[in-house]
Amino acid sequence: MVHISKVVLLIAVLGLAACSNKNADALGSGGYGDGASTSGGYGDANDPRSVAYFNTTIGDRVLFAVDQSTLSEQGKDILTLQARWLMENTAYTAIVQGHADEQGTREYNLALGERRANAAQQFLVSQGVSSSRLQVVSYGKERPIEICSQESCYALNRRSVTVVAAGAGV
Repeated sequence: MVHISKVVLLIAVLGLAACSNKNADALGSGGYGDGASTSGGYGDANDPRSVAYFNTTIGDRVLFAVDQSTLSEQGKDILTLQARWLMENTAYTAIVQGHADEQGTREYNLALGERRANAAQQFLVSQGVSSSRLQVVSYGKERPIEICSQESCYALNRRSVTVVAAGAGV
């Protein structure tokens, strides 16, 4: 009887493992908070009006220093390009995601991610993007793009990501 229970449990675990998709998230992007994928359904990366162009040419993310939510000059440059693209492509909306590295508590990193997302969103609004087209969400440290305990990984995980979505008319 115990042997049969183990077999049933093993089959159930294998079935659940086959159903999981570690690369999907609630927003339909391509990974653990990496923003939108550049393949499949996002248009041609050579088309300046496509989401793929936004992600690859404009750049969908801004990196932050340790425990900071202040935008760097490089971050402002990227957000300026994002704002210009969003102003030219008014049929799109965006979700600005805030992320943190694995250091610190869950609560601290959620708050830090929110400050980072808000900093990016406020900059986009200051450049002329309507706030009604932007949403903000913080994932804290829950969606790292790099999983390791080295500074190079932490640096990539301290970010805001602008995820563009088709609004009405697209």
